[in-house]
Amino acid sequence: MRYLSTRGHADRKQFCEILLEGLAPDGGLYLPESYPQIGTEALTRLRDVWQSQGYAALAFEVLSLYIDDIPRDDLKALCLKTYTPEVFGTQAIVPLKPLQAAGHAQPDLYLEALSNGPTLAFKDMAMQLLGNLFEYELGRRGESLNILGATSGDTGSAAEYAMRGKAGVRVFMTSPNGRMSPFQQAQMFSLLDDNIHNIAIEGVFDDCQDLVKAVSNDLAFKRKYKIGTVNSINWARLLAQVVYYFAGYFQATQNNQEKVSFTVPSGNFGNVCAGHVARMMGLPIDRLVVATNENDVLDEFFKTGVYRVRGTNDTHETSSPSMDISKASNFERFVFDLLERDASKTQAIFGEGLSRLGYFDLSGDPRFVRAATVYGFDSGRSTHADRLKTIQQVFAHYGVVIDTHTADGVKVAKEHRNPQVPMVVLETALPIKFAATIVEALGRQPERPPQFDGIESLPKRVQVMKCDVDLIKAYIRQHCD
Repeated sequence: MRYLSTRGHADRKQFCEILLEGLAPDGGLYLPESYPQIGTEALTRLRDVWQSQGYAALAFEVLSLYIDDIPRDDLKALCLKTYTPEVFGTQAIVPLKPLQAAGHAQPDLYLEALSNGPTLAFKDMAMQLLGNLFEYELGRRGESLNILGATSGDTGSAAEYAMRGKAGVRVFMTSPNGRMSPFQQAQMFSLLDDNIHNIAIEGVFDDCQDLVKAVSNDLAFKRKYKIGTVNSINWARLLAQVVYYFAGYFQATQNNQEKVSFTVPSGNFGNVCAGHVARMMGLPIDRLVVATNENDVLDEFFKTGVYRVRGTNDTHETSSPSMDISKASNFERFVFDLLERDASKTQAIFGEGLSRLGYFDLSGDPRFVRAATVYGFDSGRSTHADRLKTIQQVFAHYGVVIDTHTADGVKVAKEHRNPQVPMVVLETALPIKFAATIVEALGRQPERPPQFDGIESLPKRVQVMKCDVDLIKAYIRQHCD
């Protein structure tokens, strides 16, 4: 399996090369040269693996289709080490929870529980594997890696919990100063491990993401300081997320003739892009529904064909803060496929046009209609008032408390539900991470796992910094030289 850049760089690389590299040399994102195809026979075999051996075995089977430069026995061992009930709190790892009202024969929706990991967010599903992959490959090479990341909340804590204490790995995690929930801040800033560095940037998430890309695009600095990434621009992270679409499908269906739709709360487009990859492989997905909050760049695109980045002052601070993103960097992978893998066009709109104009318009391109007709995408938008109402309704009808981002997903899922096709909403986090809004909606504190009692009062270590790429580079030099 070889990987190419969405912007047309001539290199073709193997998995372990791009695992440590992140962005391609031309600033593009890596994708496989082609998606492995899962036919009916293979899908039946994967269903049997899921039912008889569980999530770790399913992960190995899916990942091995894309990873051929790690010995199979080693890859299997990494999957078994990662996806355990001890880490994720349940044998199923990603159990499906029906939202079924009393007296109804069928569930209205399903929630796929992705938030049972160490940091109570879906990012753990990929990040725990990524930490083990990094440690394995760095040990094999006798090298070290300095991870530079950006987070709007959950990516940072998931990465830091996965990488803390890992041999040969340092983490430099940027986040928008003051724009995460108190619980999210406490999860990150209370980690005092020597290899963990938290940097609060004066700006919004998109500023943090731009800093990461700017450092990654300085190839000399990147090579000297061995900079890698853990954001969804890293293909390995997105690949790990593909697995739970298969697990969700197998739990929601009885046979391979049935289809399933997924609604995905979306900010940086990595989570739903994994669904796109699963669908391209042949998983019988009917619709992929993108749910946004008030930062509705993606909803606007799927409705109009116009992708319009918002500026710092136009990015709303919301009660689903992990989606307060107006520049979805992982979106480039889908657009590359939408444009029939036209690398020159992708380079023109993402590498040049977007930075100069702040938008691109595909409404007049005949290929735009393929987003819905070929790739099955729909979208919708949710507001703070919608979140409160949805949290209240889900608790009243089903006795389940959901977090704010999952509420965005449920609200939009109901607008796109087809009674003939099961709709699965990807749960993104446990409610305790956004307690203030839960209290506002329900008048009660959400349940707090005992290991996080008093986390907000723990000592914290964080460096507040202006949004300046030279300051970031100087900080990395200071802690690596």
